[in-house]
Amino acid sequence: MHFVSTLGRSAPASLEDSLFRGLAPDGGLYMPAPLPQLTLPSLERIHSGTWPERAREVVRSLFQGTMEPQVLDSICARALDFPLPMARLTDQIYVLELFHGPTQAFKDFGARFMAGLMSHFREGRDSPTTVLTATSGDTGGAVAQAFAGKSGIQVVVLFPEGRVTPRQERQFSTLGGNVVALAVQGDFDDCQRLAKEAFQNRALADSLGLTSANSINVGRFLPQTTYFFELWAQLRQELLNRTRILISVPSGNFGNLAAGLLAKSMGMAGVSFLAATNKHDTVPEYLVTGELRTRPSIQTLSTAMDVGSPSNLNRILHLYQNDLSALRKDVVGRSISDEETRACIRKVHDETGHILDPHSAVGYMALEKELKGRPKEIGVVLATAHPAKFAEVVEPVLGQEIPMPPELAACLEREPKVTPIEPNLEALREVLQS
Repeated sequence: MHFVSTLGRSAPASLEDSLFRGLAPDGGLYMPAPLPQLTLPSLERIHSGTWPERAREVVRSLFQGTMEPQVLDSICARALDFPLPMARLTDQIYVLELFHGPTQAFKDFGARFMAGLMSHFREGRDSPTTVLTATSGDTGGAVAQAFAGKSGIQVVVLFPEGRVTPRQERQFSTLGGNVVALAVQGDFDDCQRLAKEAFQNRALADSLGLTSANSINVGRFLPQTTYFFELWAQLRQELLNRTRILISVPSGNFGNLAAGLLAKSMGMAGVSFLAATNKHDTVPEYLVTGELRTRPSIQTLSTAMDVGSPSNLNRILHLYQNDLSALRKDVVGRSISDEETRACIRKVHDETGHILDPHSAVGYMALEKELKGRPKEIGVVLATAHPAKFAEVVEPVLGQEIPMPPELAACLEREPKVTPIEPNLEALREVLQS
Protein backbone atom coordinates (compact mmCIF):
# COMPACT_ATOMS: atom_id res chain seq x y z
CA MET A 1 0.00 0.00 0.00
CA HIS A 2 1.11 3.55 -0.70
CA PHE A 3 -0.54 6.97 -0.40
CA VAL A 4 -1.57 9.31 -3.19
CA SER A 5 -2.60 12.96 -3.32
CA THR A 6 -6.23 13.84 -3.92
CA LEU A 7 -4.99 16.34 -6.51
CA GLY A 8 -3.01 13.67 -8.35
CA ARG A 9 0.02 15.84 -9.11
CA SER A 10 2.47 14.37 -6.58
CA ALA A 11 4.29 11.06 -6.64
CA PRO A 12 2.91 8.27 -4.40
CA ALA A 13 4.39 8.29 -0.89
CA SER A 14 5.06 5.78 1.86
CA LEU A 15 3.13 5.90 5.12
CA GLU A 16 6.11 7.43 6.87
CA ASP A 17 6.56 10.17 4.28
CA SER A 18 2.86 11.01 4.07
CA LEU A 19 2.60 11.01 7.86
CA PHE A 20 5.39 13.53 8.37
CA ARG A 21 4.56 15.69 5.35
CA GLY A 22 0.90 16.19 6.33
CA LEU A 23 -0.02 17.72 2.98
CA ALA A 24 1.20 16.27 -0.29
CA PRO A 25 3.70 18.49 -2.20
CA ASP A 26 0.95 19.51 -4.62
CA GLY A 27 -1.24 20.71 -1.74
CA GLY A 28 -3.58 17.71 -1.84
CA LEU A 29 -4.54 15.34 0.96
CA TYR A 30 -3.19 11.82 1.11
CA MET A 31 -5.39 8.78 0.57
CA PRO A 32 -4.45 5.08 0.64
CA ALA A 33 -3.99 3.40 -2.72
CA PRO A 34 -5.36 1.03 -3.56
CA LEU A 35 -8.35 1.74 -1.34
CA PRO A 36 -8.46 -1.00 1.33
CA GLN A 37 -11.11 -3.69 1.12
CA LEU A 38 -12.08 -5.97 4.00
CA THR A 39 -12.38 -9.63 3.09
CA LEU A 40 -15.45 -11.68 4.04
CA PRO A 41 -13.54 -13.45 6.87
CA SER A 42 -12.47 -10.03 8.19
CA LEU A 43 -16.03 -8.74 8.09
CA GLU A 44 -17.20 -11.82 9.99
CA ARG A 45 -14.53 -11.28 12.63
CA ILE A 46 -15.66 -7.66 12.97
CA HIS A 47 -19.25 -8.77 13.55
CA SER A 48 -18.34 -11.44 16.09
CA GLY A 49 -15.44 -9.74 17.90
CA THR A 50 -15.01 -7.28 20.75
CA TRP A 51 -14.24 -3.59 20.24
CA PRO A 52 -10.44 -4.10 20.52
CA GLU A 53 -10.61 -7.01 18.09
CA ARG A 54 -12.71 -5.04 15.62
CA ALA A 55 -10.40 -2.05 15.78
CA ARG A 56 -7.36 -4.26 15.17
CA GLU A 57 -8.99 -5.92 12.17
CA VAL A 58 -9.86 -2.58 10.56
CA VAL A 59 -6.47 -1.02 11.28
CA ARG A 60 -4.62 -3.97 9.75
CA SER A 61 -6.55 -3.45 6.52
CA LEU A 62 -6.03 0.32 6.53
CA PHE A 63 -2.25 0.05 6.97
CA GLN A 64 -1.60 -3.25 5.26
CA GLY A 65 2.07 -3.73 4.37
CA THR A 66 3.24 -0.46 5.94
CA MET A 67 4.79 -1.95 9.11
CA GLU A 68 5.03 -5.16 11.09
CA PRO A 69 1.54 -6.34 12.16
CA GLN A 70 2.67 -6.77 15.77
CA VAL A 71 3.82 -3.13 15.93
CA LEU A 72 0.55 -1.96 14.41
CA ASP A 73 -1.44 -4.07 16.87
CA SER A 74 0.48 -2.55 19.78
CA ILE A 75 -0.15 1.03 18.59
CA CYS A 76 -3.84 0.22 18.14
CA ALA A 77 -4.19 -1.35 21.60
CA ARG A 78 -2.56 1.62 23.37
CA ALA A 79 -4.34 4.34 21.38
CA LEU A 80 -7.90 2.96 21.35
CA ASP A 81 -8.16 1.75 24.94
CA PHE A 82 -11.44 3.43 25.94
CA PRO A 83 -15.09 2.32 25.52
CA LEU A 84 -17.74 3.39 23.00
CA PRO A 85 -21.12 3.02 24.74
CA MET A 86 -24.30 3.24 22.68
CA ALA A 87 -27.62 4.47 24.04
CA ARG A 88 -31.04 3.94 22.49
CA LEU A 89 -33.07 7.13 22.94
CA THR A 90 -36.15 6.40 20.81
CA ASP A 91 -37.51 3.57 18.72
CA GLN A 92 -35.52 4.88 15.75
CA ILE A 93 -32.59 6.82 17.20
CA TYR A 94 -29.39 5.64 18.89
CA VAL A 95 -26.46 7.72 20.15
CA LEU A 96 -22.89 6.40 19.96
CA GLU A 97 -20.72 8.17 22.55
CA LEU A 98 -17.25 8.87 21.19
CA PHE A 99 -16.07 11.09 24.06
CA HIS A 100 -14.74 8.64 26.63
CA GLY A 101 -11.07 9.20 25.79
CA PRO A 102 -8.70 11.42 27.82
CA THR A 103 -9.91 14.76 26.35
CA GLN A 104 -13.61 13.83 26.16
CA ALA A 105 -13.88 14.21 22.37
CA PHE A 106 -13.88 11.91 19.36
CA LYS A 107 -10.60 13.50 18.25
CA ASP A 108 -8.81 11.25 20.78
CA PHE A 109 -9.17 8.29 18.40
CA GLY A 110 -7.11 9.77 15.60
CA ALA A 111 -4.76 11.93 17.68
CA ARG A 112 -3.59 9.09 19.93
CA PHE A 113 -3.15 6.71 17.01
CA MET A 114 -1.18 9.28 15.04
CA ALA A 115 1.07 9.97 18.03
CA GLY A 116 1.80 6.25 18.24
CA LEU A 117 2.67 6.07 14.54
CA MET A 118 4.96 9.09 14.72
CA SER A 119 6.73 7.85 17.84
CA HIS A 120 7.37 4.54 16.07
CA PHE A 121 8.81 6.14 12.94
CA ARG A 122 10.88 8.65 14.95
CA GLU A 123 12.89 5.92 16.65
CA GLY A 124 16.53 6.52 15.73
CA ARG A 125 15.85 9.97 14.23
CA ASP A 126 17.82 13.02 15.36
CA SER A 127 16.02 15.59 13.19
CA PRO A 128 13.29 17.74 14.81
CA THR A 129 9.57 17.20 14.36
CA THR A 130 7.11 20.06 14.83
CA VAL A 131 3.44 19.11 14.88
CA LEU A 132 1.46 22.14 13.73
CA THR A 133 -2.29 21.88 14.13
CA ALA A 134 -5.21 24.26 13.67
CA THR A 135 -8.18 23.76 15.96
CA SER A 136 -11.75 24.96 16.10
CA GLY A 137 -12.06 23.38 19.54
CA ASP A 138 -11.46 19.72 20.33
CA THR A 139 -8.55 18.90 18.00
CA GLY A 140 -6.17 21.13 19.95
CA GLY A 141 -6.74 19.36 23.25
CA ALA A 142 -6.64 15.87 21.75
CA VAL A 143 -3.41 16.49 19.81
CA ALA A 144 -1.71 18.32 22.68
CA GLN A 145 -2.54 15.56 25.15
CA ALA A 146 -1.52 12.80 22.71
CA PHE A 147 1.92 14.31 22.05
CA ALA A 148 2.62 15.92 25.45
CA GLY A 149 6.02 14.83 26.72
CA LYS A 150 6.93 12.94 23.51
CA SER A 151 10.70 13.16 23.03
CA GLY A 152 11.90 15.15 20.03
CA ILE A 153 8.42 16.43 19.10
CA GLN A 154 7.23 20.02 19.49
CA VAL A 155 3.49 20.73 19.32
CA VAL A 156 2.11 24.10 18.15
CA VAL A 157 -1.66 24.66 18.38
CA LEU A 158 -3.28 27.45 16.34
CA PHE A 159 -6.73 28.46 17.57
CA PRO A 160 -9.06 31.38 16.78
CA GLU A 161 -8.85 33.82 19.69
CA GLY A 162 -12.12 33.91 21.64
CA ARG A 163 -13.80 31.29 19.46
CA VAL A 164 -13.20 28.10 21.42
CA THR A 165 -14.75 27.46 24.81
CA PRO A 166 -12.66 28.29 27.89
CA ARG A 167 -12.59 24.62 28.88
CA GLN A 168 -11.45 23.53 25.44
CA GLU A 169 -8.70 26.16 25.51
CA ARG A 170 -7.47 24.98 28.91
CA GLN A 171 -6.97 21.45 27.58
CA PHE A 172 -4.14 22.57 25.30
CA SER A 173 -2.96 25.86 26.84
CA THR A 174 -2.06 24.54 30.30
CA LEU A 175 0.25 21.65 29.40
CA GLY A 176 3.44 23.63 28.77
CA GLY A 177 6.63 21.74 28.06
CA ASN A 178 6.63 20.75 24.39
CA VAL A 179 3.15 22.23 23.75
CA VAL A 180 2.72 25.86 22.58
CA ALA A 181 -0.70 27.55 22.20
CA LEU A 182 -1.05 30.39 19.67
CA ALA A 183 -4.19 32.56 19.68
CA VAL A 184 -4.73 33.68 16.07
CA GLN A 185 -6.53 37.00 15.70
CA GLY A 186 -9.07 35.66 13.22
CA ASP A 187 -11.33 32.67 12.66
CA PHE A 188 -10.68 28.95 12.20
CA ASP A 189 -10.31 29.32 8.44
CA ASP A 190 -7.43 31.73 9.11
CA CYS A 191 -5.82 29.11 11.36
CA GLN A 192 -6.24 26.41 8.73
CA ARG A 193 -4.89 28.69 6.00
CA LEU A 194 -1.81 29.55 8.10
CA ALA A 195 -1.07 25.88 8.69
CA LYS A 196 -1.34 25.08 4.98
CA GLU A 197 0.89 28.04 4.05
CA ALA A 198 3.51 26.86 6.51
CA PHE A 199 3.47 23.31 5.10
CA GLN A 200 3.73 24.58 1.52
CA ASN A 201 6.76 26.74 2.39
CA ARG A 202 9.29 23.96 1.86
CA ALA A 203 12.25 25.81 3.40
CA LEU A 204 10.33 26.45 6.61
CA ALA A 205 8.71 23.03 6.68
CA ASP A 206 11.98 21.17 6.08
CA SER A 207 13.99 23.17 8.63
CA LEU A 208 11.49 22.50 11.42
CA GLY A 209 10.28 19.06 10.33
CA LEU A 210 6.76 20.45 10.10
CA THR A 211 3.83 18.06 10.01
CA SER A 212 0.11 18.39 10.65
CA ALA A 213 -2.07 16.69 13.23
CA ASN A 214 -5.32 17.96 11.76
CA SER A 215 -7.59 15.52 10.02
CA ILE A 216 -5.76 16.52 6.84
CA ASN A 217 -3.03 14.15 8.08
CA VAL A 218 -3.67 10.62 6.89
CA GLY A 219 -2.36 9.19 10.18
CA ARG A 220 -5.16 10.91 12.07
CA PHE A 221 -7.84 10.51 9.45
CA LEU A 222 -7.69 6.76 8.82
CA PRO A 223 -8.14 5.45 12.42
CA GLN A 224 -11.51 7.22 12.59
CA THR A 225 -12.97 4.47 10.39
CA THR A 226 -12.73 2.06 13.35
CA TYR A 227 -15.72 3.40 15.28
CA PHE A 228 -17.96 3.27 12.24
CA PHE A 229 -17.37 -0.48 12.09
CA GLU A 230 -18.03 -0.68 15.85
CA LEU A 231 -21.38 1.05 15.33
CA TRP A 232 -22.18 -1.27 12.42
CA ALA A 233 -21.34 -4.39 14.40
CA GLN A 234 -23.32 -3.32 17.47
CA LEU A 235 -26.41 -2.78 15.30
CA ARG A 236 -26.10 -5.92 13.21
CA GLN A 237 -29.35 -7.39 14.50
CA GLU A 238 -31.22 -4.15 13.89
CA LEU A 239 -29.84 -4.09 10.35
CA LEU A 240 -31.38 -7.51 9.75
CA ASN A 241 -34.81 -6.17 10.79
CA ARG A 242 -34.70 -2.76 9.10
CA THR A 243 -33.80 -1.60 5.62
CA ARG A 244 -30.80 0.60 6.42
CA ILE A 245 -28.89 2.54 9.05
CA LEU A 246 -28.64 6.32 8.64
CA ILE A 247 -25.55 7.68 10.41
CA SER A 248 -25.76 11.34 11.39
CA VAL A 249 -22.30 12.90 11.49
CA PRO A 250 -21.89 16.37 13.06
CA SER A 251 -19.64 17.97 10.45
CA GLY A 252 -17.21 20.88 10.35
CA ASN A 253 -13.99 20.06 8.48
CA PHE A 254 -15.62 16.80 7.25
CA GLY A 255 -12.85 14.38 8.25
CA ASN A 256 -15.34 12.39 10.31
CA LEU A 257 -17.77 11.96 7.41
CA ALA A 258 -14.91 11.15 5.02
CA ALA A 259 -13.81 8.37 7.38
CA GLY A 260 -17.34 6.96 7.46
CA LEU A 261 -17.56 6.96 3.67
CA LEU A 262 -14.19 5.22 3.49
CA ALA A 263 -15.53 2.57 5.91
CA LYS A 264 -18.52 2.08 3.60
CA SER A 265 -16.21 1.63 0.62
CA MET A 266 -14.28 -1.00 2.60
CA GLY A 267 -17.38 -3.19 2.96
CA MET A 268 -19.66 -1.61 5.58
CA ALA A 269 -22.93 -2.41 3.82
CA GLY A 270 -26.47 -1.21 4.53
CA VAL A 271 -25.64 2.31 5.69
CA SER A 272 -26.05 5.85 4.41
CA PHE A 273 -24.94 9.16 5.90
CA LEU A 274 -26.34 12.50 6.98
CA ALA A 275 -23.96 15.46 6.95
CA ALA A 276 -25.27 17.53 9.85
CA THR A 277 -23.96 21.09 9.95
CA ASN A 278 -24.70 24.28 11.79
CA LYS A 279 -25.05 27.52 9.79
CA HIS A 280 -21.97 26.52 7.77
CA ASP A 281 -23.94 24.72 5.09
CA THR A 282 -21.34 24.61 2.30
CA VAL A 283 -21.64 20.85 1.84
CA PRO A 284 -25.44 20.46 2.31
CA GLU A 285 -25.88 23.22 -0.27
CA TYR A 286 -23.41 21.52 -2.64
CA LEU A 287 -25.29 18.22 -2.38
CA VAL A 288 -28.50 19.98 -3.48
CA THR A 289 -27.26 22.47 -6.06
CA GLY A 290 -23.99 21.01 -7.30
CA GLU A 291 -22.35 24.40 -6.67
CA LEU A 292 -19.51 24.56 -4.16
CA ARG A 293 -19.55 27.95 -2.44
CA THR A 294 -17.08 28.34 0.42
CA ARG A 295 -17.60 31.34 2.65
CA PRO A 296 -16.14 32.98 5.77
CA SER A 297 -16.90 31.19 9.01
CA ILE A 298 -19.15 32.73 11.65
CA GLN A 299 -19.38 31.88 15.34
CA THR A 300 -22.14 29.52 16.45
CA LEU A 301 -22.98 27.48 19.56
CA SER A 302 -21.29 24.45 17.98
CA THR A 303 -17.91 26.17 17.64
CA ALA A 304 -15.90 23.12 16.56
CA MET A 305 -18.01 23.00 13.39
CA ASP A 306 -17.50 26.67 12.45
CA VAL A 307 -15.70 25.88 9.20
CA GLY A 308 -16.56 27.74 6.01
CA SER A 309 -14.11 25.89 3.75
CA PRO A 310 -13.94 22.21 4.80
CA SER A 311 -10.66 20.57 3.73
CA ASN A 312 -11.79 16.96 3.82
CA LEU A 313 -14.41 17.48 1.15
CA ASN A 314 -11.48 16.80 -1.20
CA ARG A 315 -11.16 13.30 0.26
CA ILE A 316 -14.87 12.66 -0.18
CA LEU A 317 -14.78 13.80 -3.81
CA HIS A 318 -11.69 11.64 -4.38
CA LEU A 319 -13.53 8.61 -2.99
CA TYR A 320 -16.42 9.23 -5.39
CA GLN A 321 -14.21 10.23 -8.34
CA ASN A 322 -15.98 13.61 -8.39
CA ASP A 323 -19.26 11.89 -9.26
CA LEU A 324 -21.86 14.02 -7.47
CA SER A 325 -24.74 11.73 -8.44
CA ALA A 326 -23.01 8.76 -6.81
CA LEU A 327 -22.27 10.81 -3.69
CA ARG A 328 -25.91 11.87 -3.43
CA LYS A 329 -26.95 8.21 -3.22
CA ASP A 330 -24.99 7.81 0.02
CA VAL A 331 -25.10 11.26 1.63
CA VAL A 332 -27.75 13.87 2.40
CA GLY A 333 -27.16 17.13 4.24
CA ARG A 334 -29.04 19.29 6.72
CA SER A 335 -28.21 22.59 8.37
CA ILE A 336 -29.38 23.34 11.93
CA SER A 337 -29.66 26.79 13.53
CA ASP A 338 -28.52 27.79 17.03
CA GLU A 339 -32.15 28.12 18.09
CA GLU A 340 -32.86 24.57 16.96
CA THR A 341 -29.70 23.37 18.72
CA ARG A 342 -30.85 24.80 22.07
CA ALA A 343 -34.34 23.41 21.58
CA CYS A 344 -32.94 19.96 20.82
CA ILE A 345 -30.74 19.91 23.94
CA ARG A 346 -33.78 20.76 26.06
CA LYS A 347 -36.16 18.36 24.32
CA VAL A 348 -33.84 15.33 24.42
CA HIS A 349 -33.09 15.88 28.10
CA ASP A 350 -36.76 16.36 29.01
CA GLU A 351 -37.86 13.26 27.11
CA THR A 352 -34.96 10.85 27.74
CA GLY A 353 -32.73 12.31 30.47
CA HIS A 354 -29.80 12.25 28.02
CA ILE A 355 -27.59 15.35 27.81
CA LEU A 356 -26.17 16.33 24.41
CA ASP A 357 -23.41 18.80 23.69
CA PRO A 358 -24.21 21.40 20.98
CA HIS A 359 -22.48 19.45 18.18
CA SER A 360 -24.27 16.21 19.00
CA ALA A 361 -27.53 18.17 19.23
CA VAL A 362 -27.00 19.39 15.66
CA GLY A 363 -26.57 15.76 14.64
CA TYR A 364 -29.65 14.65 16.58
CA MET A 365 -31.96 17.38 15.28
CA ALA A 366 -30.86 16.82 11.69
CA LEU A 367 -31.41 13.07 12.09
CA GLU A 368 -34.84 13.45 13.66
CA LYS A 369 -35.94 15.62 10.72
CA GLU A 370 -34.53 13.26 8.11
CA LEU A 371 -36.00 10.10 9.63
CA LYS A 372 -39.55 11.47 9.37
CA GLY A 373 -39.51 10.36 5.76
CA ARG A 374 -37.74 7.06 6.47
CA PRO A 375 -39.94 5.02 8.84
CA LYS A 376 -38.22 1.70 8.12
CA GLU A 377 -34.72 2.97 8.91
CA ILE A 378 -32.87 3.44 12.17
CA GLY A 379 -30.53 6.31 12.84
CA VAL A 380 -27.37 6.77 14.87
CA VAL A 381 -25.96 10.09 16.03
CA LEU A 382 -22.23 10.31 16.61
CA ALA A 383 -21.94 12.11 19.96
CA THR A 384 -18.62 13.83 19.43
CA ALA A 385 -17.92 15.59 22.74
CA HIS A 386 -18.82 15.51 26.43
CA PRO A 387 -21.46 18.17 27.25
CA ALA A 388 -19.37 19.47 30.16
CA LYS A 389 -16.92 20.92 27.63
CA PHE A 390 -19.72 23.27 26.53
CA ALA A 391 -21.20 24.13 29.91
CA GLU A 392 -21.71 27.79 28.97
CA VAL A 393 -24.19 26.62 26.31
CA VAL A 394 -25.78 23.56 27.88
CA GLU A 395 -26.20 24.56 31.51
CA PRO A 396 -28.34 27.69 30.87
CA VAL A 397 -30.57 25.64 28.54
CA LEU A 398 -31.13 22.91 31.14
CA GLY A 399 -30.96 25.09 34.22
CA GLN A 400 -28.59 22.71 35.96
CA GLU A 401 -24.90 22.11 36.41
CA ILE A 402 -23.21 19.32 34.45
CA PRO A 403 -20.69 17.23 36.42
CA MET A 404 -17.19 17.45 34.95
CA PRO A 405 -15.07 14.41 34.12
CA PRO A 406 -11.95 14.30 36.37
CA GLU A 407 -9.56 14.90 33.44
CA LEU A 408 -11.39 18.08 32.48
CA ALA A 409 -11.56 19.33 36.06
CA ALA A 410 -7.81 18.79 36.45
CA CYS A 411 -6.86 21.05 33.51
CA LEU A 412 -8.97 23.88 34.96
CA GLU A 413 -6.66 23.90 37.99
CA ARG A 414 -3.58 24.65 35.83
CA GLU A 415 -2.52 28.08 34.60
CA PRO A 416 -2.82 28.71 30.84
CA LYS A 417 -0.01 30.10 28.69
CA VAL A 418 -1.11 31.59 25.36
CA THR A 419 0.75 33.71 22.78
CA PRO A 420 -1.40 35.94 20.49
CA ILE A 421 -0.35 36.25 16.84
CA GLU A 422 -1.64 38.07 13.76
CA PRO A 423 -3.15 35.87 11.01
CA ASN A 424 -0.19 35.92 8.62
CA LEU A 425 2.65 33.53 7.83
CA GLU A 426 5.39 35.94 8.89
CA ALA A 427 3.98 36.12 12.43
CA LEU A 428 3.71 32.34 12.58
CA ARG A 429 7.22 31.89 11.16
CA GLU A 430 8.67 34.14 13.85
CA VAL A 431 7.14 32.02 16.62
CA LEU A 432 8.05 28.70 15.00
CA GLN A 433 11.69 29.67 14.47
CA SER A 434 12.04 30.94 18.03
